[in-house]
Amino acid sequence: MAKTGRGAVKRGRPGGPGSPREPTGSKAKRAGSTRATLRQQKPSLRSENARLKSQLEAVGLQQQASAEILRAIADAGGDVARPLQQIAETMAELFDAPSVSVQLAEGREFTQEYRVGSIAKRVGSAYPRSNIKVGGRNLPGTVVAENRQIHIPDLDHLDPSMADFPGLPHARAGGARTVCGTPLRREGGAFGALIVFRDQLLPFTDGELALLQSVADQAVIAIENARLFSEKKEALERQTATSDILRVISQSPTEVQPVFDAIVATAVRLFRRDRSFILRTDGARFWQVAFAGPDGVLPFPDLPPEPIDPDANFPSRAIVTRQNLHLSDWSAIELPDFERQIRDTFGFNSALYLPLLRDGECIGVLGIAGTRAGQFDDNEIALAESFRDQALIAIENARLFNETEDALARQTATSEILRVISQSPTDAQPVFDVIAQTAIRLLGCNRAFIQRCDEECFWTVTWWGAEGRLPLINMPRVKIDPAANFPSRAIVQKQTVHLPDWSLIELPLHERMIQKRLGLQTALFMPLLRDNKCIGLLSVAGTRPNMFGDNEIALAESFRDQALIAIENVRLFDEVQAKARDLTESLQQQTATADVLKVISRSAFDLQTVLVTLTRSAVELSGAQNGIIFLRDGDLFRYRASSHADSNPEWVKWLEENPQKAGRNTATARAITTGRIACVADVPADPEVDLPATPLAGIRAALSVPLLRDGKVEGVMTLTRQVPGPFTDRQIELVQTFADQAVIAIENARLFDEVQAKTRDLTEALTYQTGSANILNVIAASPTDVAPVLKAIVESACEVCEAYDAAVVLRDGNDLRFSAHHGPIPIGLEKWPINRRWTAGRAFIDQQPVHIADLRDERHADFSDGRDLSLRMGHRTIVSVPLLRDKESIGAIVLRRNEVHPFSDKQIALLQTFADQAVIALGNVRLFEEVQAKTRELEQSLEDLRTAQDRLVQTEKLASLGQLTAGIAHEIKNPLNFVNNFSALSAELVDELNEALESAALPAASRGEIGELTGLLKDNLHKVVQHGKRADSIVKNMLLHSREGSGEHRPTNINALVEESLTLAYHGARAERPDFNISLKRDFDPEAGTIEAFPQEITRVLLNLISNGFYAVAQRDGANKNGFEPMLSASTRAREEAVEIRIRDNGTGIPAEVKEKMFNPFFTTKPAGEGTGLGLSMSHDIIVKQHGGTIDVDTAPGEFTEFIIRLPRKSNFSNRT
Repeated sequence: MAKTGRGAVKRGRPGGPGSPREPTGSKAKRAGSTRATLRQQKPSLRSENARLKSQLEAVGLQQQASAEILRAIADAGGDVARPLQQIAETMAELFDAPSVSVQLAEGREFTQEYRVGSIAKRVGSAYPRSNIKVGGRNLPGTVVAENRQIHIPDLDHLDPSMADFPGLPHARAGGARTVCGTPLRREGGAFGALIVFRDQLLPFTDGELALLQSVADQAVIAIENARLFSEKKEALERQTATSDILRVISQSPTEVQPVFDAIVATAVRLFRRDRSFILRTDGARFWQVAFAGPDGVLPFPDLPPEPIDPDANFPSRAIVTRQNLHLSDWSAIELPDFERQIRDTFGFNSALYLPLLRDGECIGVLGIAGTRAGQFDDNEIALAESFRDQALIAIENARLFNETEDALARQTATSEILRVISQSPTDAQPVFDVIAQTAIRLLGCNRAFIQRCDEECFWTVTWWGAEGRLPLINMPRVKIDPAANFPSRAIVQKQTVHLPDWSLIELPLHERMIQKRLGLQTALFMPLLRDNKCIGLLSVAGTRPNMFGDNEIALAESFRDQALIAIENVRLFDEVQAKARDLTESLQQQTATADVLKVISRSAFDLQTVLVTLTRSAVELSGAQNGIIFLRDGDLFRYRASSHADSNPEWVKWLEENPQKAGRNTATARAITTGRIACVADVPADPEVDLPATPLAGIRAALSVPLLRDGKVEGVMTLTRQVPGPFTDRQIELVQTFADQAVIAIENARLFDEVQAKTRDLTEALTYQTGSANILNVIAASPTDVAPVLKAIVESACEVCEAYDAAVVLRDGNDLRFSAHHGPIPIGLEKWPINRRWTAGRAFIDQQPVHIADLRDERHADFSDGRDLSLRMGHRTIVSVPLLRDKESIGAIVLRRNEVHPFSDKQIALLQTFADQAVIALGNVRLFEEVQAKTRELEQSLEDLRTAQDRLVQTEKLASLGQLTAGIAHEIKNPLNFVNNFSALSAELVDELNEALESAALPAASRGEIGELTGLLKDNLHKVVQHGKRADSIVKNMLLHSREGSGEHRPTNINALVEESLTLAYHGARAERPDFNISLKRDFDPEAGTIEAFPQEITRVLLNLISNGFYAVAQRDGANKNGFEPMLSASTRAREEAVEIRIRDNGTGIPAEVKEKMFNPFFTTKPAGEGTGLGLSMSHDIIVKQHGGTIDVDTAPGEFTEFIIRLPRKSNFSNRT
């Protein structure tokens, strides 16, 4: 700072050396005046300081409350109760209000409420939520229905329109003085109310009312956040459940029960129902196999199978129709006896049945049931159908596996029986024993018999049960008699006799004794036939009906055939020695086959082990030295397995390096070309064979069998010998069998690999969807703040894409600024210029992903900046995806790995999804405020438009109606006056005629007839006059409808007016219908007093309402003669500045569609000639337009109708006219 020079002029405060001097006395006087002014202003300054301090504290409290509410919204997740309770508590503290309530509605019903403080809780106890309706006469219902804020400054001086709100007296009794209700709005419509109570007379300021609306908007945000969170959570739960079930399926390929249990337990949990079950069916009956409730899997009742009958139970309907059966409310339908028992036992009131279909046939039902009535929506049904499909997959997997296992067991059993047969060529008993024992084990029956017979009798030679071989004590020879026992029938008929259910047939004495002794209920008798002659029986029996299906019968018959073989062996031992050698060979082959099948069953998914075992077995049984399997790889067939790979490694290496293909140069090539077996008996002698490595293997003879699937060659099994000579037909057939088994093994492995791949894809997809769902949840929770979204994106991208770190860079001028980062790799800088020398910059410029497998590879030298960053930070692999908005780059997202490990296409595609979500989040922040402002403008415009439209429509209606009624009335008035006047004149002329006839000389009889005629004429004229006056009254009413004001405006006793109207209406009804009867009830408030009104008009309204009530009870009385008692009541009540009149009848009530139009002119539901349709319209105009009151109606069709009239005590008629 420059210093002032010695000779410079100083400029400073007044009175300094550089300023003019003023007299000392003047200065003192001015100082005293200033001090006096300050003393006068000191109180006002203190007041202003206190006011500003109070405002500052209020603003601080408001900001603190908003922060607490927003924090509660952010922490709430899917729980809407927490932020709403926090809002209620914060409002109580912020507005010095001891009580606050938040109430939410669905349709016309209020479904949730959150109350703080004794006043709100007292109102809730005295007037429960079930009584509050949207659009009803209550504060929350009015706030929601009218979608506006309602401020009641003083509960002791209520607006008349809210005088009947039932909750307000309870609030006042609890100590409240000031109340404000604020709507909760969503998409312009109100769906809830925020009610704040103050216990002192302290009306809300405009600022407080605006803050209340702001808090209500925050409550809406909390509710929407909870809804979105719940939707995402539910979707994740469903995906997790599907994954769990698929995992159980993969872990239990041979057993369906774990899958069934997982499905029913998951269905109960996801659908929030009380029970889920799975039924199986055989086409005639169904039974339960899985059952679950809210606590998990439950033991299902041990009940017998239920017959299929659509009229008797619901599952049968789904089974027969093969379609879903959805019953949302059992109370609304007629239940069969079976389902009534189910409902009585479990309390079911809704259910969904889904048939399990295989090849168009129903094999079971998945059921989901609950105690609450209610429909399953489309999403729930689709999810249930997916569970149904998973149950089918489990059943099919188990069926295929069990079929394979059963086939293996049967082949093993056959092999065992044949082994015993081969070991006992001269003795059939060991064979009989093993056959009976095997039948017990494989058929699951309780008893197995083998019996021999001759021409007269049969006898048992072996008898087995589940406990083992049984002694043949007391087993006499039994005479063959088809009427006396079942075995005789099979012997005589020479056919299998199957008796599935003994309880359904008449049993012979022999079988009754057996049943009594052994408890048998089913049996199968199979004759042993030789040359069409029965030589014995194989019989199996069980204690349960229907134990033997077609498969079991076929297996038993195979045992029967084996028993016959044993018998034949014993009889023809010497003759069949040669054949025995064949059987021995066959046994060896079958044993080898069984060994192979065992290997397949133990190593179903280890293809290499299976193929090696197959080739070795084929080599051993065919007399070959080596076996090879080639498998298709496009047009080539590559070496895959060898029976003795270690014996000649050079040969194996040559095969690996030289794949086979179609041609004629080898047996393998010929099999590939033709798809048929190729045999070369002498390789060197075959002119077409051209295989350079043949000497290497020493091959002299070769046999190649194609491996066919769907008619296509998928591989070749080739067997070789080192000696020339053809393979026998039996050897070729055997090798063909092993080739077929190789095809099965290859297909099994392929299917297993596909299942594994699909399982991995599902797991990966679930992981990706979970990551995306987490980001969407953060976007929904942070519509105005992008930082949490970017943080969630980099965290999810790093985790799901298996990267070391992830970063988001956003454009900042000519640079890309690092805005979010997650991972251990350092960043080391805040921003980097936008250029093509690093991946993020190039992705930004080119607007497409940039993926570099190794930044230090010389091929990527053009990424010089990226290479330098890689050397500094240690990463090698990188991918950058641009953030695009409206085809313009706004940033990029980057993933890095420290080792050379390229990202997969799926990971890059997912990263693009994350980039899109980042763009959405950035757009949300930019557009949020614009949308909010635009929404408020549109809502206000819409409200103004609706108000103007309503006013215009009403004005046009009233104008048209007034012109119409006035025109009609004036047109009718003149002829009506003519009728009335001439009718009166004619009556006078009749009197004059009578006077003239008195002086005339007439016979007494004639005079009497004339008097009777003139009297009758006079009466008719009086009736004409009477109805003319009635027509004149209607005309006057029409004129009155087109203009306001009639009669004298004066104080009127309201109780007397109501009593007089009741009396007039009742006598009028009795005069019209002498048999009319009704109970009239009066409840007049003595404090009702007088009001200023047009008494004639009020009487007209009351007569109209009472007459309508008489008509309604008469209609109901005519339709219901059983003890109905017509009743009409009239009551009055004094209000602060008004009087209330209620007219109530117990007649037919008013339907909703009629209630909407009942006050429209000329609208009537009465038959033609009984009503003009002007009564209620005129009543409405008299009460509302003429007297400034209100008229409302409360009704229940078939029960009652009540009109409520509220009239001000003083009506300023002159202001309205």
